[in-house]
Amino acid sequence: MAEYSINKGINHPVEFKGLKSQYLYIFAGGLLAIFVVFAIMYIMGIDQWICIGFAIISASLLIYITFRMNEKYGTHGLMKLLARLKHPKYIINRKAVTRLFTDKRERINYEK
Repeated sequence: MAEYSINKGINHPVEFKGLKSQYLYIFAGGLLAIFVVFAIMYIMGIDQWICIGFAIISASLLIYITFRMNEKYGTHGLMKLLARLKHPKYIINRKAVTRLFTDKRERINYEK
């Protein structure tokens, strides 16, 4: 009879070499984008050493930034940061102050 290992990673984020969840996707997408730009530069006829230098420098920068964000913000921290940036700084009310304190039912009857 075959023996199957039990998945012990239930409810844990995806992790590869220390990169967790969304940082893994940012890393993979960034490397893919760097490869596409490298290929376009090479096809355009730019010197191959400039293309290779660009690819190495930008990939190193991507690796550094991604791992640094992974350590700084953690698994869900980047999503929390982006959500915090979407919150309004001020709540603005442009209605008349008296309208705020009147009962809704009174306003409906009054408007009819």
